[in-house]
Amino acid sequence: MAVFAGRPEPRNLTALLRDAGANAEAATGKLDHLMRTWPDESDLAGEIKALELEGDRLTHDIIHHMYATDSGRLEREDVHALATAIDDVVDYTEEAADVLGLYKIEAPMEQAVELTGVLRDAGRELATALAKLDRLAELSPHLVEVDRLEDEGDRVSRSAIVSLFSGGIDPMVVIRWKDVFERLEQAIDACERVAHVLEGIQVKQS
Repeated sequence: MAVFAGRPEPRNLTALLRDAGANAEAATGKLDHLMRTWPDESDLAGEIKALELEGDRLTHDIIHHMYATDSGRLEREDVHALATAIDDVVDYTEEAADVLGLYKIEAPMEQAVELTGVLRDAGRELATALAKLDRLAELSPHLVEVDRLEDEGDRVSRSAIVSLFSGGIDPMVVIRWKDVFERLEQAIDACERVAHVLEGIQVKQS
């Protein structure tokens, strides 16, 4: 790799966005594993935190690169929207993992496992789409799947909230799980925002 003034050569925007997508995929995948094994593998929360910090670094690099160089085919507003939405995916994912430990949740709810599976799949589809920014025509199947997963996430989340309030569960347990579900839903919504930005880029460049 070429070096300038002792620093690695800057990566281009598409490579940075691809890396951010891969980081989001890793974080959502680890959260899914964490939820399925909670609390036996609670140390995974630390690994998710490390991925959140890496996501912050990538977001900073993307925004800096966007203003410091020519963004090429991508409009700056689209790059900014992509970077912040991908960052939101990882932030909400890390918050969900953190809340599990803060609230000392004893065991995962079935709907929580189902919802982290939805988030994991959405993260995977986004990472695949972001790796194809130079082949925009190939993005559509992945973006359609993210939209479908967001709808599925809404269904699971509604089912979870209904079960919380209809099962005679301790009110404090209800509050704790409601916080977890809200963060999972926010992470999935952020995935959908990334997909919508990518759809907009497709339309502009078609």
